[in-house]
Amino acid sequence: MRVLGIDPGLTRCGMGVVEGDVGRPLSLVDVNVIRTSSDVPVPQRLVTIERGIDAWLDEHQPDAVAVERIFARSDVSTIMGTAQAAGVAMVCAARRGLPIALHTPSEVKAAVSGNGRADKAQVGMMVTRILRLDAVPKPADAADALALAITHIWRGGAQARIDAAVAAAGGRRS
Repeated sequence: MRVLGIDPGLTRCGMGVVEGDVGRPLSLVDVNVIRTSSDVPVPQRLVTIERGIDAWLDEHQPDAVAVERIFARSDVSTIMGTAQAAGVAMVCAARRGLPIALHTPSEVKAAVSGNGRADKAQVGMMVTRILRLDAVPKPADAADALALAITHIWRGGAQARIDAAVAAAGGRRS
């Protein structure tokens, strides 16, 4: 399974592609950050993010896209930009018919580190170990995008199989 993880942000949108399956070693395919300047109007920044995501989808052909689920913060302007970037990411994936999963920061932290309250340094270190990298991906948005992809392979893939089995059984859950 190949997953594009997206850590949405208006200034820095982390992008990470991971390949692998549950119970097998995962591998890094690519990682980077789409950057936009706060001097540019928001609509143009969103177009830059859209073009960047579309280019990654074209280049890497993921099987699924995992996006960080937005959670409430005290700074409304930050959450608005993050939510707008997340929306663009979901539209890009939906346009191609790709499965889209949303994972909360605490789900991602728990999946990669075993602690839902892990800090960014711990997440970065675990991403480095899991993917057998020489160094922690920088900036943190890049490491977070990889953590999202890892989480989806480990958790989201299993959930998709459960959902498919439930659907095959006539939609009844016990």
